[in-house]
Amino acid sequence: MARPAPAAVNTIALLGTGTIGASWATYFLARGFSVTAWDPAPGTAERLRAFVDAAWPTMERLGLEPGADPARVRVVPDPEDAVDNAVFVQENAPEDTALKRALYRRIDGALTPDAVLASSTSGLLISELQEGLRSGPRFVVGHPFNPPHLVPLVEVVGGRDTDPATVDWALAFYNAHGKRAIRVEREVPGHIANRLQAALLREAFHLLLSGAASAADIDAAVSHGPGLRWAFMGPFLTMHLAGGEGGTRGALNHFGPGLERWWADSGTPRLDADAVETMGHAVDDMLDGQSIPALAAARDTRLLALLAALETSSRPGDAA
Repeated sequence: MARPAPAAVNTIALLGTGTIGASWATYFLARGFSVTAWDPAPGTAERLRAFVDAAWPTMERLGLEPGADPARVRVVPDPEDAVDNAVFVQENAPEDTALKRALYRRIDGALTPDAVLASSTSGLLISELQEGLRSGPRFVVGHPFNPPHLVPLVEVVGGRDTDPATVDWALAFYNAHGKRAIRVEREVPGHIANRLQAALLREAFHLLLSGAASAADIDAAVSHGPGLRWAFMGPFLTMHLAGGEGGTRGALNHFGPGLERWWADSGTPRLDADAVETMGHAVDDMLDGQSIPALAAARDTRLLALLAALETSSRPGDAA
């Protein structure tokens, strides 16, 4: 069969319904899709239904697409059943190469000739996952940011065997359905956003472990400082504005020597048992008993408010 245009897809196959998979299911349902899901864990249908029901009022506040219905999800007993006749498959299996490859081998013969599979992997290379599979040329990374039902970003990258047209189609699919999909031009472990996060985390851990600041103050330094503008402006545009009329060149000529000195002084913390305990206690002290569900709810409330605010104004650098 000929693959339909990205905007014409109406059913999603979902492999894995943990935190990321359930969030994806919520998003796709809110966008008007039907979802066929599989997960090997017992109680999948009940857990998935509970997640979607809990998140649905949030999706209603964001705005539902025609046909959106939390009941349009079906859980099937086998992954082959999930991908049967599916045009688009979002895979959310655990971050384990051997496990993902075993799943891919299982569905390789069941995928339709034009089906596109996107893996939510946060750091694995799709080249290593697709190798030797008949359907491998139609595999890409489609890495979301947590939680996918709220955060727009999706990173798309193909592997050695991926047909370039598949990457183009996946980008068009996500962007046609409300995501902000970006193209990763070359495979790198961790893709783009997680590598940027990892660089910030490395220095945050170093500052805490070396006694430069508390966990609470390091978090405040980000969320009450550069994090505010990072919500709508990335590092290159931030640097460009820092250069005044000189723009990027002026900023680099002025701040470049200092940046190089700071880079040379950056830490390389080891995440041994003592470091993990130190950081765990520091975060416990900062939270003062707040639970994970309460923190997630507060995060989602602020994300909703932020998304609503950004929706009402154009971002710097956006095309007019």
